[in-house]
Amino acid sequence: MAEDKNTENETPATKTEALPDDPIVTYIMAALESGDLVSPNAIAQTIARDRATDKTPADLWLKFMTAVRQQAIHLARVGRIEIIRRGKVADPNDFKGLYKLRLPRK
Repeated sequence: MAEDKNTENETPATKTEALPDDPIVTYIMAALESGDLVSPNAIAQTIARDRATDKTPADLWLKFMTAVRQQAIHLARVGRIEIIRRGKVADPNDFKGLYKLRLPRK
């Protein structure tokens, strides 16, 4: 009976089930499937194009740049992707400027 109480009090963060990826993560991983370096701008533009309507401004993709960067940092921290700056793998906790994304090299 004590086991039942422990499982009832679990929060989503303590469960071992894998949560589905954020939609931005899905776009990032799909863009990287080819194995090439990908610009975060291209990913943001794809997201904006998929969500566009007739009245959508042409620069909608700029609104997705922060989300792409945040998710790229998260993915790099957990080892799912690499952030490339000036041809080298950048520290996801400390990089500035232009960057590209790629799948980890083995």
